[in-house]
Amino acid sequence: MSNEQAGDGLVRVGGVIFAVGAVATLVTVIPLLVGAEPLPTAAYLVSMLMGVGFFVAGCGLARSVAAQRREDRAAQRAVR
Repeated sequence: MSNEQAGDGLVRVGGVIFAVGAVATLVTVIPLLVGAEPLPTAAYLVSMLMGVGFFVAGCGLARSVAAQRREDRAAQRAVR
């Protein structure tokens, strides 16, 4: 593999998805705080992307950990 470890792409994508969800959450809460009309349901559904992004990034971290453990086991076998 090049300089990129297994799972790094998933962590990056998860971070972007999480950021989109966080911005959507802020946008949907502001009308409630200022007394304006609430946004349509679709805006609240986009807010759910925070959880999706967190899950995707977690999967990327798990994949990185698994790849590192495989490399460590292979290195230990090579030493013996």
